[in-house]
Amino acid sequence: MSEESPKIIINDSEYTLDDMDDTQKYIINQVSNLRQRIAEARFNLDQLVAAEAQFSGSLVSSVKDTKEEANEES
Repeated sequence: MSEESPKIIINDSEYTLDDMDDTQKYIINQVSNLRQRIAEARFNLDQLVAAEAQFSGSLVSSVKDTKEEANEES
């Protein structure tokens, strides 16, 4: 039994990958890779935003603690 060729939907029309020429297959691979990289970039951005918020919070807390210590010493 032979494997069925993967299908792709473009503008609500279904195409068989085997029916595509090499340039079309190349473009499909590019689009697929870019979508994966975009998803990874969003994932990494979420981590960066969370880390930045944590460090910003730590800085605010540190400055507040330093100011309160200075006021207690006065």
